[in-house]
Amino acid sequence: MSSPLQIWHPFSNSVLDPPPLRVTRAEGAVVYTADGRQIIDAISSWWVNLHGHANPRIAAAIAKQGQKLEQVILAGFTHDAAEELVTRLRKWVPRELTHLFFSDDGSTAVEVGLKLAVQHFQNLSRPEKHEIVALEHGYHGDTAGAMSVSDESPFTQPFQSMRYPVHRVHSAYCYRCPVGLKRESCHIECVQQLEQLLEERAEKIAAVIVEPLLQGAGGMIVHPAEFLEKIRALCTKHDIFLITDEVLTGFGRTGKMFACDLANISPDIMCVSKGITGGFLTMGVTLSTDRVQAAFHSENRLHSFYHGHSYTGNALACAAANANLQIFDDEPVFDRIRGIAKIHAERLRQLRDFHQVGDTRQLGGLGALELRVDDPGYLSSLRPKLYNFFLERSVLLRPLGNVVYVLPPYIISPDQLHRVYDVITEAVQTIL
Repeated sequence: MSSPLQIWHPFSNSVLDPPPLRVTRAEGAVVYTADGRQIIDAISSWWVNLHGHANPRIAAAIAKQGQKLEQVILAGFTHDAAEELVTRLRKWVPRELTHLFFSDDGSTAVEVGLKLAVQHFQNLSRPEKHEIVALEHGYHGDTAGAMSVSDESPFTQPFQSMRYPVHRVHSAYCYRCPVGLKRESCHIECVQQLEQLLEERAEKIAAVIVEPLLQGAGGMIVHPAEFLEKIRALCTKHDIFLITDEVLTGFGRTGKMFACDLANISPDIMCVSKGITGGFLTMGVTLSTDRVQAAFHSENRLHSFYHGHSYTGNALACAAANANLQIFDDEPVFDRIRGIAKIHAERLRQLRDFHQVGDTRQLGGLGALELRVDDPGYLSSLRPKLYNFFLERSVLLRPLGNVVYVLPPYIISPDQLHRVYDVITEAVQTIL
């Protein structure tokens, strides 16, 4: 008799972590488990769910599309759902972005962005211009290219031989300021390292990639808008592409549709995923300017972008994305986000009074607190204690080491969100 086939769960240790909970259904901000529990999903199921689980409008759109067309190769073909999505996104993305490339998820959207930047200069007979600059504490995905531009972490440590060299510069991590300055001036000094690098190597650098205003997996680090503005200005000055990874920050997470909107800047290349389908199906999108695409508009076949995925522009995912964006048009989504932000501000202000809390951070629908521990970082010994504590109280939170963050679906009720913060407060008082 053969051994049973077992699921290998992501970011999990089968020896140290508790057995996975079996979810039978979900609705709104709650997931229901086989043992009868009702768990508040305070992290939007890894930041993807926007309008609540089993949203009937998105579910209906997928079912309707499935009766018409589920999938067709996008090489040499197109379809109505994809064309509709392009039209709907036009309303929201920066006007300078005029070309869209579909892929499968956030990591692949980043891979596409990096490859577009490098091949652009290759096509222009400037192969020396191929280097990439990224930020400390950055995370851009788990495929090889995205992993290379991500900072060193437990996620990347086993794969050093697979990562290509990247220039890494300061992040405006005000709580742990790399240049030892106060919050109000850190963005000025932090960007000087990037400025010096670009002065020295602009002729070799193709792009700078950033998570705009909010670095997610690196610790929910919130940047001043001026930091992003200065990076944009430096890239323009030195003729270097700015790639913004809006995989987490897109579709309202920061309080605007995209984080770039808060800083009033437009990138040369923008990567989006996660919330694009409202949390129903996987999809990645990479957008670029006319200038980026112009180097591929050539009679030379070798100038083609030879990159693609089997499910690129999948019709079902496009239908979900269209329904998701229709909800933004029809419902008071940003009012809901502002309501969440108000509760974040109130409860984080209270948590700052605890000596165990070193820092609190908030941006739009994101609220986070960094706890004082002797072993900070993703592998902090505090993390499993917190995770289990929260689950025992029927709240789904996945701390990033000693950083606890709340990033709920936009339809979470005030009572549910206050419940999440009540449990966090109890944890701070009990565990630390």
